[in-house]
Amino acid sequence: MGSTTATRTVPTFTGDIPADELGTTLIHEHVFVGHPELDLNLPHPEWDEEQAVEKAVAGFERLYVLGVRTVVDLTVPGLGRDVARVLRVARRSPVRLVAATGYYTADGLPQFFRTHGPGGLVDSADPLVELFLRDIREGIAGTDVRAGMLKVFSDAEGITPDVERVFAAAAQAHLETGVPVTTHSHSPSRGGIAQQRLLARMGVPLDRVVIGHAGDSGDLDYLMALADSGSYLGFDRFGMDHVVSDAQRFRVLWGLLSRGYADQIVLSHDAAFFSRITPPSWRERAVPNWHMENVHTRVLPRLRELGLDETVLETMMIDNPRVLLAHGT
Repeated sequence: MGSTTATRTVPTFTGDIPADELGTTLIHEHVFVGHPELDLNLPHPEWDEEQAVEKAVAGFERLYVLGVRTVVDLTVPGLGRDVARVLRVARRSPVRLVAATGYYTADGLPQFFRTHGPGGLVDSADPLVELFLRDIREGIAGTDVRAGMLKVFSDAEGITPDVERVFAAAAQAHLETGVPVTTHSHSPSRGGIAQQRLLARMGVPLDRVVIGHAGDSGDLDYLMALADSGSYLGFDRFGMDHVVSDAQRFRVLWGLLSRGYADQIVLSHDAAFFSRITPPSWRERAVPNWHMENVHTRVLPRLRELGLDETVLETMMIDNPRVLLAHGT
């Protein structure tokens, strides 16, 4: 008989913990987002590593006071993942951090992946599969930090050949390890449907999948179809008013909760303490509520005002992330 989620462990930056100790979890965030080649050759004027580390530690201290106990950092290759840098934060943070593996690309992979792999110029095993499995089983980039989630990406371009290759590698890694899959999806084109079809065809159980950024959609029929197929819905961009207003996100969330979908919803922000894509000065001016405290300071209080039972909030913030992350491998 398999173990329950409560007795399974989840890898974090600072060691494995029992799943039932995860507590309130933000399942889609970023500590630092960069671009190694640009960071070297075109440094961003607002980046200062020491200041960024201090800002992140202070931010996690505030989150801890709000009741957050775990944050999943979905910064994977393609977004400037630097686990050693984040480890500096994790060792000082009262909030536990979970790392991720995967690859962030909307259309094409770096040229290396065109020449390396089965049938390639350099005929070999798929280096994506090797990367994902090593990150999960051994540790990321020579550290002891193991990945607890797989991240895949498709956007308005749809499932391009290289995107499909990333999905295939993630599917194989999931099937070998049980680590859950989360996506970046393009809601305006109902992109989560194509993602589900592809992952299902590759053998991934859809109840082990989060369709990320589902909350960008105002189409309840689309969202219910995703949930009815088994996946979790990522309402994971609260504060990103430049994409969709929080008012709309809240209305759609309330509509789903009223229809009984709480056990398939996770809440988060897709925020970062520093991102060169959307740097701090721009965020402060354009999207002042786009930070990791938004759910606890604005969203959950509003749900409580409307009379939502506390157990429903715990389902979204504690139970659903625990079930997802407790893969039990």
